[in-house]
Amino acid sequence: MSPSTSPRFFTEREVARHCTKDSCWVLLGTRVYDVTAFLRMHPGGEALIRSRSGKDVSREMEGPPHRHSKNARRWMEQYYIGELDRDSGNDEAQTLKERRRANEQMKKVEEEDGNSPYNRCSPVDLDKDLVDWRKPLAWQVGYLGEKYDVWVHQPVDRPIRLFGNPFLEASTKTSWYWVPIVWLPIVFYFSWHCYTTLAEGTTRITLTSDLSIPIHKYIFPLLFLVGWFLWSFIEYCIHRFVFHMKPPAHNYYLITLHFLLHGQHHKSPFDGSRLVFPPVLASLMVGTFYIILQNMLPDIMGKSVFVGGLCGYVVYDMIHYYLHYGSPKRGSYMYSLKAYHVKHHFEHQRAGFGITATFWDYPFNTVIPDEKF
Repeated sequence: MSPSTSPRFFTEREVARHCTKDSCWVLLGTRVYDVTAFLRMHPGGEALIRSRSGKDVSREMEGPPHRHSKNARRWMEQYYIGELDRDSGNDEAQTLKERRRANEQMKKVEEEDGNSPYNRCSPVDLDKDLVDWRKPLAWQVGYLGEKYDVWVHQPVDRPIRLFGNPFLEASTKTSWYWVPIVWLPIVFYFSWHCYTTLAEGTTRITLTSDLSIPIHKYIFPLLFLVGWFLWSFIEYCIHRFVFHMKPPAHNYYLITLHFLLHGQHHKSPFDGSRLVFPPVLASLMVGTFYIILQNMLPDIMGKSVFVGGLCGYVVYDMIHYYLHYGSPKRGSYMYSLKAYHVKHHFEHQRAGFGITATFWDYPFNTVIPDEKF
């Protein structure tokens, strides 16, 4: 809804009727939001937000157990559809007091962030945003300079077009199922090849001209897990030091590169076509990983570690997609991972770099802090 458009008014009875997965509305104070499109994205799961449909969620927004960030509040503004009619039959003084307080809190958030259009996570104003959303964004973001870092970390719920060329644009998008289709056959083949080769009993590590150690087939699972563990470290390093580098404000090319690699994901975190690596891009990383291991370790050992790392990568991409679109059971490990990753996107962009696991954040001191009330 445009800021200049007069808001629609709804009665409490009208709001309460929208309590299904096909039409889910909530209140924040006297403001009415249609959050139907957000149900499957909600970090707490669809059931949690549906249980509050038709109700005021002001207390839930403030916490405990979770105080929603300013970015989360801006994100919610994308679903604003109108106002509650105060004369619709609910005259309880306490309820109205809470709603007024919630509206005042929203105003305070907006005042703290100023009036710059790139500081709001509301429907993109095509005429006032810092970039022209009618055109491909790849060649525009480099001109944002010092404003880029703020703009890219204020997420929006809309698809991004990077390039004007249809073929080039299509090459940047990948459906999640292509990851297992492309890479799992390679994982299965290399696993079979490595195990059967080791089972022949001819593989040995030569220490001296007179001493060598046989490598038994049962060592394969250990080498596989070493590769997986090694990938988890690579995953952390890439995410932190490459994807989250802060490009110099004066460098057009580094800003553009950052946006293409990861910035576009933070700007539009629920663009399902850009949540996994395109196979062509991933093959460069996979190939480099393979060559390094083959030069560092004996042939079959290098391949055994490699296939473990490749399997770790496949799991990483699948988990990353699930953390954005899945609805894990409350209290489960995946639920905690999803909550952790959502905090990374909306509140702690300089911390929380672990995706499949959070343990690398501890030695590198990038753990997202617990909330305090």
